[in-house]
Amino acid sequence: MTGLVSARPFKFRLERVRALRERAEERASEELATSVAHHRRGEEALQAAAERVALARDGRRATAQATGADLLAMQAYIERTQHAQQTAELDLGRREAEVDARRDALVHAAREHRALTRLEQRRRAEHAVHAARLEGAVMDEVALGVHRRSAGA
Repeated sequence: MTGLVSARPFKFRLERVRALRERAEERASEELATSVAHHRRGEEALQAAAERVALARDGRRATAQATGADLLAMQAYIERTQHAQQTAELDLGRREAEVDARRDALVHAAREHRALTRLEQRRRAEHAVHAARLEGAVMDEVALGVHRRSAGA
């Protein structure tokens, strides 16, 4: 009887790359979460700035007997609060762009990770088919050897 050949255990040659891509996806997910939290803080800052503007405008209406200097000071305060609100709006826009960029990075990283995971599954299935063929050939060889011995006896 010839030597029996068995399949080697499955080894995915790109496992290190797959693991790196998995970590990259996890890192991108964490960065997105951080960016979303940063965006929420920006929304809160914009809301606070809008409330300060509203309070400043209400304060101007409440000062019916104010002097000219008081009115100028109040107007300057309203303009500062409006400027702060505009700055908060611009900052929120930048934060939204950052969230979008982080989301795109996560999608890209997840896509790359999934591609390698699918490749691994496909190669594992191919390996299983190959191993089954080898096992079938070995079993056929064993059966043929038994048959030859029993026919020769």
